[in-house]
Amino acid sequence: MMTRFFLLLLCLSAFLTALVKAGDTGHTPICLTANDLSIATGQPSLVRMSKGSTHIPVWSLSGGTVGQSVSGIVGALPHDCVAVRVEIVVTTNDKETSSEFTDAYRVHLAQMVDGAPFTSNYRLGKPVQTALPPEPFFNRTIVLETYYEVVPGAPLMVRIQREPGIEADTFTRPTGLAVVKVIPISAPPEPHVVQDVSGYNSWPMTQAIGDKLVCTYSRGSGHTIGEDARAVYARTSTDGGKTWTKETVVADTPGYGEVTVGKGIDSTGAMLLWVRRIGKDWNHDLYRTTDGVTFERIATPELEVQPMQITDVFHVPDLGLVSLWFAGKYSDEPVHSWGMMTSTDDGVTWTQKTIEDGLLKKDWPTEPAAVYLGDGRILGIARTETGPSQFQMISTDNGETWKRERTNISDISASTPSLILDPDTGLLSNYYYERGKGILRRRVVDPEKIFNHPRDWPASEAVGIGSTIAWDSGNANATTIGDMHYVSFYSGKAPDTSVMVSELPAPTK
Repeated sequence: MMTRFFLLLLCLSAFLTALVKAGDTGHTPICLTANDLSIATGQPSLVRMSKGSTHIPVWSLSGGTVGQSVSGIVGALPHDCVAVRVEIVVTTNDKETSSEFTDAYRVHLAQMVDGAPFTSNYRLGKPVQTALPPEPFFNRTIVLETYYEVVPGAPLMVRIQREPGIEADTFTRPTGLAVVKVIPISAPPEPHVVQDVSGYNSWPMTQAIGDKLVCTYSRGSGHTIGEDARAVYARTSTDGGKTWTKETVVADTPGYGEVTVGKGIDSTGAMLLWVRRIGKDWNHDLYRTTDGVTFERIATPELEVQPMQITDVFHVPDLGLVSLWFAGKYSDEPVHSWGMMTSTDDGVTWTQKTIEDGLLKKDWPTEPAAVYLGDGRILGIARTETGPSQFQMISTDNGETWKRERTNISDISASTPSLILDPDTGLLSNYYYERGKGILRRRVVDPEKIFNHPRDWPASEAVGIGSTIAWDSGNANATTIGDMHYVSFYSGKAPDTSVMVSELPAPTK
């Protein structure tokens, strides 16, 4: 009786989670208990975990033996769902359980579509790392997949695998898998089209000027950065991205290819835009606009280290305007670096500082975004060129010294982060686009919880869908107006791609 009650509570928890995270009130989670699962690979054990008079059947997954997994089948999915979210409930009764340890799991998914192999739509999920609870017998709900597109009506195969062989799994003792939750969900809202004329419209930077949305982007003939045909353009919107004004030219220098690489605002509320200009030489130009239509170039700083990019502008009270930068050759040699730039005169002049250099590509934080949290604290998130997860960089002394660590944000693929810190709720939103899967993702957190715990980021949610062509879509960049977030990205298939913007309610506590 206690077991059934316990499982009922788990499924109720899943339902409530689905309402909040998936934003879909029309579907009930489908729960597979341990008794509904069977061995897929290796030799996991179906055991009974007991505490007092409560006995829970769980699959014991080793913390030392690789290749253990269990699987089950969910019957026909609802005909009005387009995707599913997959979560697991795990627990442990081992006395060594401690929040100092982490473990990692992944999900394998495939559908049994009529007339097709049972490997249809197969997806190998990425390992998901989470911290263990502070003591035994605590439950954890772990999100392994936020948005897996499905064929409605077809059965779904779900296989859960623990990954003790990777660095992310530091707990060497067994854990118990009790429940797999499959939550049918509806599609996220359709993004608005900013620009879809013929050409490679790409790499947008979006900024609000008051109640006006300004989207800047670059267009060329393909995924190139130095061709003379590539120039920078802008359009504005006053209705949340639904309609846009006529395109204007920001930068089109003869003999150069120009690309938008960073944006922000100055102390007066005017928009600033970093544009990389490549031709006979390599430059970074800073433009300023008060209306999103007319742009004035106010600086082309001469820098000791030539950045690959200078990224979004943010404010630090004791420093003025700040942008992070990164430099390197994307090679396997230790030639990569990153740092910060500061300006005390609203962007007219800049001082450059190197934070780390001589980095291997695997240790190189690229395309970073950062926010100021107060009391000298800066938090940055950066893309990784090799995986397996985004970097987090923190400073507690206004950027004098920094600490860089890996996060548990692993549902990525060359995913550029963009951060919004809500001054009212204190919540931090990290937007990024998972290339290849074509999913615009958001993770929302109280920054106090992850400032010194970079592996404690909560699960992501899918907030937009784009092209699955790996390099012809991506590069999220976010801004805010009132209680709405606007996230631009590009999507399509070369030689023609489009700039899009998703309109999303700001998260609330």
